Amino acid sequence: MISSQAAARRLDQLDYFDLLREAKKSAEMTPNKIIRLAILADFSTQSLAPILKALCARHGVGLEIYEAAFDSIDIEVIDPTSELYKFKPHYVAIIMTTQQLRGKIYAAGSRKDFAESATRHLVELWSRIAERSSAQLVQATFVLPAERAFGNYEVKVPHSVGAIIADLNHGIIDAARQAGNVLICDTDFIAAEAGRQKWFDDRLWILSKALCSFDAMPRFGRSLTDIILAADGRAVKCVALDLDGTLWGGTIGDDGLESIRLGELDDGEAFVEFQHFLLELKRRGIILAVVSKNERHHALLPFQKHPDMVLKEEDIAVFIANWENKADNIKTVRRILNIGFDSIVFLDDNPFERGLVRELLPDVIVPELPDDPSLFLSTLADLALFETTSYSQADENRVAQYRQEAARHELSNEFSDIDSYLVSLDMTMKVERFSEFNLPRIVQLMQRSNQFNLTTRRYSESACTKLMCDPDYYTLTMSLKDKFGDSGLISIIILKMSDAVVIDEFLMSCRVLKRGVEAFAMNAIFELARQRGSHSVVGSYLPTPKNGMVRDFYPGFGFARVEETLHGETTWRMDVEAYSPLPHHINSWPLGEISNDPS
Repeated sequence: MISSQAAARRLDQLDYFDLLREAKKSAEMTPNKIIRLAILADFSTQSLAPILKALCARHGVGLEIYEAAFDSIDIEVIDPTSELYKFKPHYVAIIMTTQQLRGKIYAAGSRKDFAESATRHLVELWSRIAERSSAQLVQATFVLPAERAFGNYEVKVPHSVGAIIADLNHGIIDAARQAGNVLICDTDFIAAEAGRQKWFDDRLWILSKALCSFDAMPRFGRSLTDIILAADGRAVKCVALDLDGTLWGGTIGDDGLESIRLGELDDGEAFVEFQHFLLELKRRGIILAVVSKNERHHALLPFQKHPDMVLKEEDIAVFIANWENKADNIKTVRRILNIGFDSIVFLDDNPFERGLVRELLPDVIVPELPDDPSLFLSTLADLALFETTSYSQADENRVAQYRQEAARHELSNEFSDIDSYLVSLDMTMKVERFSEFNLPRIVQLMQRSNQFNLTTRRYSESACTKLMCDPDYYTLTMSLKDKFGDSGLISIIILKMSDAVVIDEFLMSCRVLKRGVEAFAMNAIFELARQRGSHSVVGSYLPTPKNGMVRDFYPGFGFARVEETLHGETTWRMDVEAYSPLPHHINSWPLGEISNDPS
Protein backbone atom coordinates (compact mmCIF):
# COMPACT_ATOMS: atom_id res chain seq x y z
CA MET A 1 0.00 0.00 0.00
CA ILE A 2 0.98 3.61 -0.52
CA SER A 3 0.92 5.73 2.71
CA SER A 4 -1.59 7.78 1.52
CA GLN A 5 -2.89 4.19 1.64
CA ALA A 6 -5.39 5.02 4.36
CA ALA A 7 -6.54 8.11 2.47
CA ALA A 8 -6.70 6.17 -0.79
CA ARG A 9 -9.14 3.71 0.81
CA ARG A 10 -11.66 6.36 1.88
CA LEU A 11 -14.94 6.11 0.06
CA ASP A 12 -14.61 9.69 -1.16
CA GLN A 13 -11.41 8.55 -2.91
CA LEU A 14 -13.23 5.73 -4.72
CA ASP A 15 -14.80 7.61 -7.60
CA TYR A 16 -15.63 5.33 -10.53
CA PHE A 17 -14.42 7.62 -13.29
CA ASP A 18 -11.22 8.53 -11.40
CA LEU A 19 -10.51 4.81 -11.12
CA LEU A 20 -11.02 4.39 -14.86
CA ARG A 21 -8.35 7.02 -15.47
CA GLU A 22 -6.06 5.29 -12.95
CA ALA A 23 -6.56 2.01 -14.77
CA LYS A 24 -5.21 3.51 -18.01
CA LYS A 25 -2.13 4.83 -16.20
CA SER A 26 -1.58 1.55 -14.32
CA ALA A 27 -1.13 -0.25 -17.66
CA GLU A 28 2.18 1.60 -18.02
CA MET A 29 3.47 0.64 -14.54
CA THR A 30 5.77 -2.26 -13.69
CA PRO A 31 3.96 -4.20 -10.93
CA ASN A 32 5.66 -5.96 -8.04
CA LYS A 33 3.53 -9.02 -8.65
CA ILE A 34 1.02 -10.38 -11.16
CA ILE A 35 -2.24 -11.99 -10.04
CA ARG A 36 -4.56 -13.75 -12.49
CA LEU A 37 -8.29 -13.38 -11.82
CA ALA A 38 -11.09 -15.04 -13.78
CA ILE A 39 -14.53 -13.43 -13.55
CA LEU A 40 -17.57 -15.61 -14.21
CA ALA A 41 -20.67 -13.44 -14.21
CA ASP A 42 -24.21 -13.04 -15.50
CA PHE A 43 -23.71 -9.33 -16.19
CA SER A 44 -21.45 -7.31 -18.46
CA THR A 45 -18.05 -7.23 -16.72
CA GLN A 46 -16.46 -4.55 -18.93
CA SER A 47 -17.41 -1.80 -16.48
CA LEU A 48 -15.98 -3.68 -13.47
CA ALA A 49 -12.66 -5.05 -14.75
CA PRO A 50 -10.81 -1.70 -15.18
CA ILE A 51 -11.50 -0.51 -11.65
CA LEU A 52 -10.32 -3.84 -10.22
CA LYS A 53 -7.03 -3.29 -12.06
CA ALA A 54 -6.77 0.27 -10.72
CA LEU A 55 -7.44 -0.80 -7.14
CA CYS A 56 -4.83 -3.57 -7.32
CA ALA A 57 -2.32 -1.16 -8.89
CA ARG A 58 -2.63 1.02 -5.76
CA HIS A 59 -1.02 -1.93 -3.96
CA GLY A 60 1.68 -2.46 -6.59
CA VAL A 61 -0.10 -5.53 -7.98
CA GLY A 62 -0.74 -6.13 -11.66
CA LEU A 63 -4.10 -7.81 -12.24
CA GLU A 64 -4.58 -9.96 -15.34
CA ILE A 65 -8.29 -10.64 -15.84
CA TYR A 66 -10.09 -13.27 -17.85
CA GLU A 67 -13.63 -12.05 -18.47
CA ALA A 68 -15.85 -14.96 -19.43
CA ALA A 69 -18.56 -14.33 -21.98
CA PHE A 70 -21.80 -12.84 -20.69
CA ASP A 71 -23.84 -15.32 -18.62
CA SER A 72 -21.65 -18.32 -19.53
CA ILE A 73 -20.84 -19.50 -16.00
CA ASP A 74 -22.05 -23.10 -16.39
CA ILE A 75 -20.42 -23.58 -19.79
CA GLU A 76 -17.03 -22.28 -18.60
CA VAL A 77 -17.04 -24.45 -15.48
CA ILE A 78 -18.38 -27.69 -16.96
CA ASP A 79 -16.21 -27.75 -20.11
CA PRO A 80 -12.72 -28.99 -19.11
CA THR A 81 -11.26 -27.39 -22.26
CA SER A 82 -12.79 -23.95 -21.64
CA GLU A 83 -10.76 -20.76 -21.67
CA LEU A 84 -11.26 -20.55 -17.90
CA TYR A 85 -8.95 -23.50 -17.29
CA LYS A 86 -6.52 -22.51 -20.05
CA PHE A 87 -6.09 -19.15 -18.30
CA LYS A 88 -4.86 -20.93 -15.12
CA PRO A 89 -6.24 -18.31 -12.74
CA HIS A 90 -5.05 -17.79 -9.19
CA TYR A 91 -8.58 -16.70 -8.24
CA VAL A 92 -12.02 -17.29 -9.74
CA ALA A 93 -14.83 -14.90 -8.83
CA ILE A 94 -18.43 -16.02 -9.40
CA ILE A 95 -20.67 -12.96 -9.36
CA MET A 96 -24.39 -13.19 -10.06
CA THR A 97 -27.04 -10.49 -10.04
CA THR A 98 -30.41 -10.12 -8.39
CA GLN A 99 -31.88 -9.00 -11.71
CA GLN A 100 -31.05 -12.30 -13.43
CA LEU A 101 -32.01 -14.37 -10.40
CA ARG A 102 -35.32 -12.57 -10.02
CA GLY A 103 -36.23 -13.50 -13.60
CA LYS A 104 -35.48 -17.17 -12.86
CA ILE A 105 -37.69 -17.03 -9.75
CA TYR A 106 -40.54 -15.52 -11.77
CA ALA A 107 -40.17 -18.25 -14.40
CA ALA A 108 -39.98 -21.13 -11.92
CA GLY A 109 -42.94 -23.48 -11.98
CA SER A 110 -42.63 -24.01 -8.23
CA ARG A 111 -40.73 -21.86 -5.77
CA LYS A 112 -40.82 -24.37 -2.94
CA ASP A 113 -37.25 -25.68 -3.23
CA PHE A 114 -35.80 -22.88 -5.37
CA ALA A 115 -33.18 -21.64 -2.87
CA GLU A 116 -32.06 -25.15 -1.94
CA SER A 117 -31.76 -26.21 -5.59
CA ALA A 118 -29.83 -23.04 -6.53
CA THR A 119 -27.42 -23.62 -3.63
CA ARG A 120 -26.80 -27.23 -4.71
CA HIS A 121 -26.08 -26.05 -8.24
CA LEU A 122 -23.49 -23.54 -7.02
CA VAL A 123 -21.83 -26.15 -4.81
CA GLU A 124 -21.58 -28.44 -7.85
CA LEU A 125 -19.87 -25.64 -9.79
CA TRP A 126 -17.43 -25.13 -6.93
CA SER A 127 -16.60 -28.84 -6.94
CA ARG A 128 -16.00 -28.88 -10.69
CA ILE A 129 -13.61 -25.94 -10.44
CA ALA A 130 -11.77 -27.54 -7.50
CA GLU A 131 -11.30 -30.74 -9.52
CA ARG A 132 -9.73 -28.93 -12.47
CA SER A 133 -7.97 -25.93 -10.97
CA SER A 134 -5.96 -24.97 -7.90
CA ALA A 135 -7.56 -21.50 -7.96
CA GLN A 136 -9.10 -19.99 -4.86
CA LEU A 137 -12.82 -19.36 -5.39
CA VAL A 138 -14.62 -16.15 -4.40
CA GLN A 139 -18.41 -16.45 -4.42
CA ALA A 140 -20.47 -13.27 -4.27
CA THR A 141 -23.79 -13.23 -2.43
CA PHE A 142 -26.98 -11.84 -3.96
CA VAL A 143 -28.33 -8.39 -3.11
CA LEU A 144 -31.79 -8.35 -1.59
CA PRO A 145 -34.12 -6.44 -3.93
CA ALA A 146 -35.04 -2.86 -3.15
CA GLU A 147 -38.72 -3.54 -3.90
CA ARG A 148 -40.89 -5.73 -1.66
CA ALA A 149 -44.27 -6.98 -2.87
CA PHE A 150 -45.34 -7.72 0.72
CA GLY A 151 -43.66 -4.76 2.41
CA ASN A 152 -42.31 -5.69 5.83
CA TYR A 153 -44.33 -8.89 5.71
CA GLU A 154 -42.07 -10.15 2.88
CA VAL A 155 -39.70 -11.94 5.24
CA LYS A 156 -42.58 -13.99 6.66
CA VAL A 157 -43.69 -15.29 3.28
CA PRO A 158 -41.50 -18.35 2.56
CA HIS A 159 -41.70 -18.12 -1.22
CA SER A 160 -41.56 -14.37 -1.74
CA VAL A 161 -38.68 -13.10 -3.89
CA GLY A 162 -36.98 -11.44 -0.91
CA ALA A 163 -37.29 -14.53 1.29
CA ILE A 164 -35.94 -16.83 -1.42
CA ILE A 165 -32.91 -14.61 -2.02
CA ALA A 166 -32.26 -14.35 1.74
CA ASP A 167 -32.49 -18.16 2.04
CA LEU A 168 -30.17 -18.58 -0.93
CA ASN A 169 -27.58 -16.29 0.68
CA HIS A 170 -27.77 -18.28 3.89
CA GLY A 171 -27.36 -21.50 1.91
CA ILE A 172 -24.31 -20.14 0.08
CA ILE A 173 -22.66 -19.06 3.33
CA ASP A 174 -23.36 -22.38 5.06
CA ALA A 175 -21.97 -24.30 2.08
CA ALA A 176 -18.88 -22.09 1.91
CA ARG A 177 -18.14 -22.89 5.56
CA GLN A 178 -17.87 -26.53 4.57
CA ALA A 179 -15.89 -25.95 1.37
CA GLY A 180 -12.13 -25.62 1.59
CA ASN A 181 -11.67 -23.46 -1.48
CA VAL A 182 -14.48 -20.88 -1.27
CA LEU A 183 -14.34 -17.36 0.11
CA ILE A 184 -17.37 -15.05 0.34
CA CYS A 185 -17.73 -11.57 -1.10
CA ASP A 186 -20.75 -10.29 0.79
CA THR A 187 -22.34 -8.19 -1.93
CA ASP A 188 -25.55 -7.82 0.03
CA PHE A 189 -23.65 -6.18 2.90
CA ILE A 190 -21.90 -3.83 0.45
CA ALA A 191 -25.24 -2.86 -1.11
CA ALA A 192 -26.80 -2.30 2.32
CA GLU A 193 -23.83 -0.12 3.27
CA ALA A 194 -24.29 1.95 0.11
CA GLY A 195 -28.09 1.86 0.33
CA ARG A 196 -30.07 -0.52 -1.85
CA GLN A 197 -31.75 2.30 -3.77
CA LYS A 198 -28.28 3.62 -4.62
CA TRP A 199 -26.97 0.17 -5.49
CA PHE A 200 -29.51 -0.71 -8.16
CA ASP A 201 -29.58 1.35 -11.35
CA ASP A 202 -32.39 -0.11 -13.45
CA ARG A 203 -31.72 2.19 -16.39
CA LEU A 204 -28.04 1.19 -16.47
CA TRP A 205 -29.01 -2.48 -16.22
CA ILE A 206 -31.39 -2.22 -19.19
CA LEU A 207 -28.84 -0.27 -21.26
CA SER A 208 -25.64 -2.22 -20.52
CA LYS A 209 -26.30 -5.03 -18.02
CA ALA A 210 -23.92 -3.40 -15.51
CA LEU A 211 -23.54 -4.97 -12.05
CA CYS A 212 -24.78 -1.89 -10.20
CA SER A 213 -24.68 1.90 -10.28
CA PHE A 214 -21.37 3.58 -11.07
CA ASP A 215 -21.44 5.22 -7.62
CA ALA A 216 -21.66 1.85 -5.86
CA MET A 217 -19.33 -0.18 -8.10
CA PRO A 218 -16.06 1.03 -6.47
CA ARG A 219 -17.32 -0.29 -3.12
CA PHE A 220 -17.77 -3.72 -4.64
CA GLY A 221 -14.43 -3.46 -6.44
CA ARG A 222 -12.63 -2.59 -3.23
CA SER A 223 -14.27 -5.49 -1.39
CA LEU A 224 -13.34 -8.03 -4.07
CA THR A 225 -9.74 -6.81 -4.38
CA ASP A 226 -9.40 -6.75 -0.58
CA ILE A 227 -10.32 -10.43 -0.46
CA ILE A 228 -7.85 -11.32 -3.21
CA LEU A 229 -5.02 -9.29 -1.67
CA ALA A 230 -5.70 -10.70 1.80
CA ALA A 231 -5.61 -14.23 0.38
CA ASP A 232 -2.31 -13.26 -1.23
CA GLY A 233 -0.83 -12.33 2.14
CA ARG A 234 -1.47 -8.57 2.30
CA ALA A 235 -3.24 -8.13 5.60
CA VAL A 236 -3.12 -5.98 8.71
CA LYS A 237 -1.44 -7.92 11.53
CA CYS A 238 -1.01 -5.28 14.24
CA VAL A 239 -2.80 -2.19 15.55
CA ALA A 240 -0.44 0.19 17.40
CA LEU A 241 -2.44 2.34 19.79
CA ASP A 242 -1.99 5.70 21.40
CA LEU A 243 -3.68 6.00 24.83
CA ASP A 244 -4.68 9.53 25.93
CA GLY A 245 -7.49 10.73 23.69
CA THR A 246 -7.56 7.44 21.79
CA LEU A 247 -8.51 4.75 24.32
CA TRP A 248 -9.93 7.19 26.89
CA GLY A 249 -10.73 10.87 27.19
CA GLY A 250 -8.28 13.11 28.99
CA THR A 251 -4.66 12.63 30.05
CA ILE A 252 -3.94 9.93 32.59
CA GLY A 253 -0.74 11.60 33.81
CA ASP A 254 -2.49 14.93 34.48
CA ASP A 255 -6.09 13.99 35.25
CA GLY A 256 -5.53 10.81 37.24
CA LEU A 257 -7.48 7.55 37.18
CA GLU A 258 -10.74 9.02 38.52
CA SER A 259 -10.96 11.88 36.01
CA ILE A 260 -10.26 10.28 32.65
CA ARG A 261 -13.43 9.93 30.56
CA LEU A 262 -14.30 6.25 30.26
CA GLY A 263 -17.72 4.74 30.88
CA GLU A 264 -21.23 6.14 30.68
CA LEU A 265 -20.50 9.85 31.27
CA ASP A 266 -19.75 12.41 28.53
CA ASP A 267 -17.92 10.79 25.62
CA GLY A 268 -16.65 7.94 27.79
CA GLU A 269 -19.15 5.53 26.24
CA ALA A 270 -17.63 6.09 22.80
CA PHE A 271 -14.21 5.03 24.09
CA VAL A 272 -15.73 1.91 25.67
CA GLU A 273 -17.36 0.93 22.36
CA PHE A 274 -14.09 1.55 20.54
CA GLN A 275 -12.23 -0.70 22.97
CA HIS A 276 -14.82 -3.44 22.47
CA PHE A 277 -14.10 -3.35 18.74
CA LEU A 278 -10.35 -3.52 19.37
CA LEU A 279 -10.92 -6.52 21.64
CA GLU A 280 -12.84 -8.21 18.80
CA LEU A 281 -9.84 -7.59 16.53
CA LYS A 282 -7.59 -9.17 19.14
CA ARG A 283 -9.89 -12.21 19.39
CA ARG A 284 -9.64 -12.79 15.64
CA GLY A 285 -5.84 -12.64 15.72
CA ILE A 286 -4.89 -8.98 15.22
CA ILE A 287 -1.99 -8.05 17.53
CA LEU A 288 -2.58 -5.03 19.77
CA ALA A 289 0.40 -2.88 20.78
CA VAL A 290 0.67 0.36 22.77
CA VAL A 291 2.97 3.23 21.82
CA SER A 292 2.32 6.05 24.26
CA LYS A 293 4.13 9.19 25.38
CA ASN A 294 3.69 8.58 29.09
CA GLU A 295 5.33 7.31 32.22
CA ARG A 296 4.88 3.55 32.07
CA HIS A 297 3.25 3.26 35.51
CA HIS A 298 0.73 5.98 34.59
CA ALA A 299 -0.04 4.32 31.24
CA LEU A 300 -0.66 0.94 32.85
CA LEU A 301 -2.95 2.25 35.58
CA PRO A 302 -6.25 2.27 33.61
CA PHE A 303 -5.55 -1.23 32.26
CA GLN A 304 -5.01 -2.49 35.78
CA LYS A 305 -7.53 -0.56 37.87
CA HIS A 306 -10.20 1.34 35.92
CA PRO A 307 -13.56 -0.49 36.24
CA ASP A 308 -14.76 0.59 32.76
CA MET A 309 -11.60 -0.37 30.91
CA VAL A 310 -12.45 -3.10 28.38
CA LEU A 311 -8.88 -3.83 27.31
CA LYS A 312 -6.63 -5.34 29.96
CA GLU A 313 -2.86 -5.46 30.20
CA GLU A 314 -2.81 -9.08 29.02
CA ASP A 315 -4.57 -8.06 25.78
CA ILE A 316 -1.57 -5.98 24.72
CA ALA A 317 1.26 -7.94 23.09
CA VAL A 318 3.84 -5.11 23.24
CA PHE A 319 3.41 -2.24 25.69
CA ILE A 320 5.72 0.77 25.13
CA ALA A 321 5.25 3.92 27.20
CA ASN A 322 8.11 6.43 27.22
CA TRP A 323 8.98 9.88 25.89
CA GLU A 324 10.65 8.75 22.66
CA ASN A 325 9.10 9.66 19.31
CA LYS A 326 6.40 7.28 18.20
CA ALA A 327 8.03 6.39 14.90
CA ASP A 328 10.99 4.90 16.78
CA ASN A 329 8.64 3.08 19.15
CA ILE A 330 6.74 1.60 16.22
CA LYS A 331 10.11 0.42 14.87
CA THR A 332 10.62 -1.38 18.19
CA VAL A 333 7.16 -2.97 17.92
CA ARG A 334 7.94 -4.10 14.40
CA ARG A 335 11.30 -5.56 15.47
CA ILE A 336 9.80 -7.52 18.38
CA LEU A 337 6.87 -8.84 16.31
CA ASN A 338 8.97 -9.41 13.18
CA ILE A 339 6.31 -8.12 10.80
CA GLY A 340 6.33 -5.61 7.96
CA PHE A 341 5.55 -1.93 8.47
CA ASP A 342 2.81 -2.21 5.88
CA SER A 343 0.94 -4.66 8.12
CA ILE A 344 0.75 -2.14 11.00
CA VAL A 345 -2.11 0.32 11.55
CA PHE A 346 -1.30 3.26 13.83
CA LEU A 347 -4.23 4.91 15.64
CA ASP A 348 -3.63 8.24 17.36
CA ASP A 349 -5.94 11.20 17.99
CA ASN A 350 -3.04 13.68 17.70
CA PRO A 351 -2.53 15.02 14.14
CA PHE A 352 1.13 15.83 14.88
CA GLU A 353 1.90 12.22 15.83
CA ARG A 354 0.02 10.92 12.79
CA GLY A 355 1.96 13.27 10.52
CA LEU A 356 5.28 12.27 12.07
CA VAL A 357 4.67 8.55 11.54
CA ARG A 358 3.44 9.11 7.98
CA GLU A 359 6.60 11.07 7.23
CA LEU A 360 9.12 8.73 8.86
CA LEU A 361 7.37 5.39 8.26
CA PRO A 362 5.46 5.80 5.00
CA ASP A 363 4.51 2.11 4.81
CA VAL A 364 2.59 2.21 8.11
CA ILE A 365 -1.17 2.67 7.65
CA VAL A 366 -2.20 5.88 9.48
CA PRO A 367 -5.93 6.67 9.35
CA GLU A 368 -7.07 10.24 9.89
CA LEU A 369 -9.06 9.87 13.12
CA PRO A 370 -11.84 12.46 13.67
CA ASP A 371 -11.95 14.74 16.72
CA ASP A 372 -15.16 13.11 17.94
CA PRO A 373 -14.42 9.63 19.44
CA SER A 374 -17.98 8.53 18.66
CA LEU A 375 -16.92 8.58 14.99
CA PHE A 376 -13.83 6.38 15.43
CA LEU A 377 -15.68 3.16 14.58
CA SER A 378 -17.47 4.52 11.51
CA THR A 379 -14.18 5.98 10.26
CA LEU A 380 -12.44 2.61 10.47
CA ALA A 381 -15.46 0.88 8.93
CA ASP A 382 -15.25 3.33 6.02
CA LEU A 383 -11.63 2.28 5.41
CA ALA A 384 -12.31 -1.49 5.61
CA LEU A 385 -8.77 -2.23 6.79
CA PHE A 386 -9.23 -5.58 8.48
CA GLU A 387 -10.03 -8.04 5.69
CA THR A 388 -9.09 -11.65 6.35
CA THR A 389 -9.57 -14.92 4.49
CA SER A 390 -9.02 -17.36 7.32
CA TYR A 391 -9.58 -17.94 11.00
CA SER A 392 -8.35 -20.67 13.30
CA GLN A 393 -8.40 -21.36 17.02
CA ALA A 394 -4.72 -20.42 17.11
CA ASP A 395 -5.68 -16.78 16.43
CA GLU A 396 -7.10 -16.45 19.93
CA ASN A 397 -3.71 -17.42 21.37
CA ARG A 398 -1.73 -15.02 19.20
CA VAL A 399 -1.34 -12.26 21.81
CA ALA A 400 -0.04 -14.73 24.39
CA GLN A 401 2.50 -15.97 21.86
CA TYR A 402 3.74 -12.48 21.12
CA ARG A 403 3.90 -11.60 24.81
CA GLN A 404 6.11 -14.67 25.16
CA GLU A 405 8.20 -13.37 22.27
CA ALA A 406 8.65 -10.05 24.07
CA ALA A 407 9.84 -11.99 27.13
CA ARG A 408 12.34 -13.90 24.95
CA HIS A 409 13.54 -10.61 23.51
CA GLU A 410 14.14 -9.27 27.01
CA LEU A 411 15.93 -12.47 28.11
CA SER A 412 18.27 -12.38 25.11
CA ASN A 413 19.79 -9.15 26.45
CA GLU A 414 21.08 -11.08 29.48
CA PHE A 415 23.35 -13.35 27.41
CA SER A 416 26.65 -12.48 25.82
CA ASP A 417 26.47 -15.16 23.12
CA ILE A 418 23.59 -16.52 21.05
CA ASP A 419 24.32 -20.22 21.71
CA SER A 420 23.95 -19.83 25.47
CA TYR A 421 20.68 -17.98 24.97
CA LEU A 422 19.28 -20.66 22.63
CA VAL A 423 20.27 -23.45 25.02
CA SER A 424 18.49 -21.61 27.85
CA LEU A 425 15.21 -21.63 25.89
CA ASP A 426 14.95 -25.45 26.10
CA MET A 427 13.27 -25.75 22.70
CA THR A 428 11.41 -28.81 21.42
CA MET A 429 9.91 -29.33 17.97
CA LYS A 430 6.85 -31.32 16.95
CA VAL A 431 6.79 -32.39 13.30
CA GLU A 432 3.60 -33.78 11.77
CA ARG A 433 1.97 -34.51 8.44
CA PHE A 434 -0.79 -32.11 7.33
CA SER A 435 -4.07 -32.97 9.03
CA GLU A 436 -7.70 -31.85 8.75
CA PHE A 437 -7.36 -30.36 12.23
CA ASN A 438 -4.40 -28.19 11.26
CA LEU A 439 -5.61 -27.16 7.79
CA PRO A 440 -7.07 -23.77 8.82
CA ARG A 441 -3.78 -22.76 10.45
CA ILE A 442 -1.74 -24.18 7.55
CA VAL A 443 -3.67 -22.14 4.98
CA GLN A 444 -3.52 -19.08 7.21
CA LEU A 445 0.26 -19.31 7.57
CA MET A 446 0.60 -19.72 3.81
CA GLN A 447 -1.47 -16.59 3.23
CA ARG A 448 0.23 -14.45 5.85
CA SER A 449 3.88 -15.43 5.48
CA ASN A 450 5.63 -13.04 3.13
CA GLN A 451 9.19 -12.55 4.37
CA PHE A 452 10.48 -16.08 5.11
CA ASN A 453 8.68 -17.63 2.16
CA LEU A 454 10.78 -18.99 -0.68
CA THR A 455 8.11 -19.12 -3.38
CA THR A 456 5.00 -17.42 -1.87
CA ARG A 457 2.70 -20.03 -3.34
CA ARG A 458 -0.75 -19.57 -1.80
CA TYR A 459 -2.30 -23.04 -1.68
CA SER A 460 -6.01 -23.08 -0.86
CA GLU A 461 -7.48 -25.47 1.69
CA SER A 462 -8.73 -27.77 -1.06
CA ALA A 463 -5.31 -27.75 -2.76
CA CYS A 464 -3.68 -28.69 0.57
CA THR A 465 -6.18 -31.52 0.97
CA LYS A 466 -5.19 -32.87 -2.46
CA LEU A 467 -1.50 -32.71 -1.54
CA MET A 468 -2.19 -34.56 1.72
CA CYS A 469 -3.57 -37.50 -0.26
CA ASP A 470 -0.95 -37.47 -3.02
CA PRO A 471 1.62 -40.25 -2.41
CA ASP A 472 4.25 -38.26 -4.31
CA TYR A 473 4.21 -35.46 -1.74
CA TYR A 474 5.38 -35.12 1.84
CA THR A 475 3.43 -32.36 3.58
CA LEU A 476 4.94 -31.38 6.92
CA THR A 477 4.17 -28.91 9.67
CA MET A 478 6.53 -27.89 12.45
CA SER A 479 5.43 -26.59 15.86
CA LEU A 480 7.86 -25.15 18.41
CA LYS A 481 7.75 -24.96 22.20
CA ASP A 482 10.19 -23.52 24.71
CA LYS A 483 10.27 -22.60 28.38
CA PHE A 484 8.17 -19.48 27.75
CA GLY A 485 5.32 -21.32 26.07
CA ASP A 486 3.99 -22.79 22.84
CA SER A 487 4.68 -20.86 19.63
CA GLY A 488 2.29 -23.15 17.79
CA LEU A 489 2.60 -24.11 14.14
CA ILE A 490 5.52 -22.08 12.83
CA SER A 491 6.67 -23.70 9.59
CA ILE A 492 5.32 -25.51 6.54
CA ILE A 493 7.36 -27.72 4.24
CA ILE A 494 5.98 -29.40 1.11
CA LEU A 495 8.27 -31.92 -0.57
CA LYS A 496 7.75 -33.64 -3.92
CA MET A 497 9.39 -37.03 -3.73
CA SER A 498 11.09 -38.37 -6.87
CA ASP A 499 14.66 -39.22 -7.86
CA ALA A 500 15.41 -35.83 -6.35
CA VAL A 501 13.51 -34.42 -3.36
CA VAL A 502 12.00 -31.16 -4.60
CA ILE A 503 11.23 -28.48 -1.99
CA ASP A 504 7.91 -27.29 -3.40
CA GLU A 505 7.25 -24.93 -0.48
CA PHE A 506 9.24 -23.85 2.56
CA LEU A 507 7.95 -21.04 4.73
CA MET A 508 8.35 -20.05 8.34
CA SER A 509 6.92 -17.54 10.77
CA CYS A 510 9.37 -14.70 11.35
CA ARG A 511 8.63 -14.99 15.07
CA VAL A 512 11.12 -17.86 15.28
CA LEU A 513 13.95 -16.48 13.17
CA LYS A 514 17.51 -17.16 14.32
CA ARG A 515 16.57 -20.00 16.66
CA GLY A 516 17.97 -22.78 14.49
CA VAL A 517 14.66 -23.82 12.92
CA GLU A 518 16.13 -23.51 9.41
CA ALA A 519 19.01 -25.88 10.23
CA PHE A 520 16.65 -28.30 11.98
CA ALA A 521 14.34 -28.35 8.95
CA MET A 522 17.09 -28.76 6.36
CA ASN A 523 18.65 -31.60 8.35
CA ALA A 524 15.24 -33.29 8.33
CA ILE A 525 14.78 -32.81 4.58
CA PHE A 526 18.12 -34.41 3.78
CA GLU A 527 17.47 -37.25 6.23
CA LEU A 528 14.17 -37.97 4.43
CA ALA A 529 16.02 -37.89 1.11
CA ARG A 530 18.56 -40.41 2.44
CA GLN A 531 15.82 -42.71 3.74
CA ARG A 532 14.10 -42.71 0.33
CA GLY A 533 17.32 -43.19 -1.63
CA SER A 534 17.05 -39.84 -3.44
CA HIS A 535 20.29 -38.58 -4.92
CA SER A 536 19.76 -34.83 -4.45
CA VAL A 537 17.57 -32.06 -3.02
CA VAL A 538 16.30 -29.30 -5.30
CA GLY A 539 14.70 -25.99 -4.30
CA SER A 540 13.57 -22.74 -5.93
CA TYR A 541 13.57 -19.13 -4.86
CA LEU A 542 11.06 -16.76 -6.46
CA PRO A 543 11.83 -13.15 -5.47
CA THR A 544 9.06 -10.82 -4.29
CA PRO A 545 9.21 -7.31 -2.81
CA LYS A 546 9.03 -8.82 0.69
CA ASN A 547 11.07 -12.04 0.74
CA GLY A 548 14.56 -10.62 0.20
CA MET A 549 15.66 -12.05 3.57
CA VAL A 550 15.72 -15.56 2.05
CA ARG A 551 17.49 -14.61 -1.18
CA ASP A 552 20.63 -16.44 -0.02
CA PHE A 553 18.82 -19.27 1.77
CA TYR A 554 19.95 -22.08 -0.53
CA PRO A 555 23.55 -20.93 -1.12
CA GLY A 556 23.83 -20.52 2.65
CA PHE A 557 23.39 -24.30 2.96
CA GLY A 558 25.85 -25.02 0.15
CA PHE A 559 23.39 -25.51 -2.72
CA ALA A 560 24.61 -24.74 -6.25
CA ARG A 561 22.52 -22.64 -8.61
CA VAL A 562 21.47 -24.60 -11.71
CA GLU A 563 19.01 -22.24 -13.39
CA GLU A 564 17.78 -18.63 -13.39
CA THR A 565 14.79 -17.34 -15.37
CA LEU A 566 14.25 -13.90 -16.87
CA HIS A 567 11.91 -13.12 -13.95
CA GLY A 568 14.67 -13.81 -11.42
CA GLU A 569 13.46 -17.23 -10.23
CA THR A 570 16.45 -19.38 -9.32
CA THR A 571 16.72 -23.16 -8.96
CA TRP A 572 19.25 -24.76 -6.62
CA ARG A 573 20.55 -28.32 -6.17
CA MET A 574 22.67 -30.22 -3.66
CA ASP A 575 23.73 -33.86 -3.61
CA VAL A 576 22.51 -35.78 -0.58
CA GLU A 577 25.97 -37.21 0.11
CA ALA A 578 27.51 -33.72 0.10
CA TYR A 579 25.30 -32.41 2.91
CA SER A 580 26.58 -32.44 6.49
CA PRO A 581 23.94 -31.97 9.21
CA LEU A 582 24.14 -28.55 10.83
CA PRO A 583 24.19 -27.99 14.61
CA HIS A 584 21.17 -26.51 16.42
CA HIS A 585 19.75 -26.40 19.94
CA ILE A 586 16.32 -27.86 19.27
CA ASN A 587 15.40 -31.24 20.72
CA SER A 588 15.22 -33.70 17.83
CA TRP A 589 12.36 -35.87 16.64
CA PRO A 590 12.59 -39.49 15.43
CA LEU A 591 12.25 -39.02 11.67
CA GLY A 592 11.11 -42.58 11.07
CA GLU A 593 7.88 -41.90 12.97
CA ILE A 594 6.68 -39.41 10.34
CA SER A 595 4.47 -41.62 8.18
CA ASN A 596 3.68 -40.83 4.56
CA ASP A 597 0.10 -41.87 5.24
CA PRO A 598 -1.96 -38.76 6.20
CA SER A 599 -4.52 -40.90 7.97
